[in-house]
Amino acid sequence: MIMGEPQKISSLVTGGGASAGPPLGPALGPLGVNIMEVIKAINDKTKDFEGMKVPVIVSVDPDTKKWDIEVGIPSASALVLKEAGIQKGSGTSGTEWVGEVTIDAIAKIANTKLEKSYSSSLKSVAKTIIGTCLTLGIKIEGKTPKEITAEINEGKWDEKLQ
Repeated sequence: MIMGEPQKISSLVTGGGASAGPPLGPALGPLGVNIMEVIKAINDKTKDFEGMKVPVIVSVDPDTKKWDIEVGIPSASALVLKEAGIQKGSGTSGTEWVGEVTIDAIAKIANTKLEKSYSSSLKSVAKTIIGTCLTLGIKIEGKTPKEITAEINEGKWDEKLQ
């Protein structure tokens, strides 16, 4: 017997806060799965990203009703804002600074993003994230993103970005 193609539902959920309401409930209902079980599993898998928008894909086998959840990674800006402990970035990037993160936070975000990026080096992913910091008006270690990028290029942060 040939298995049916799994049905995939892609959605953006709030980490740890998905519910049986729209968009997930109504999409899962017709597939005949236990909606609350799926929602609970999504919330378990996304609780580390609490309060952030997280992309998820639920795959359901129409024949067996077996399901699987794939969790994506929130955007770099969502991760940076979480590390900085603020809700939103500066409206005037480059002139107004609204927060600060450590180089360790940058390395942590870069590691999270590295597996899904096309880059092979943590350093280049870190530089992309520092670019996001510039847009959001967030300093790193008390320095502007431009200053920190220069230091990374000089090798000053190599041991943190391996």
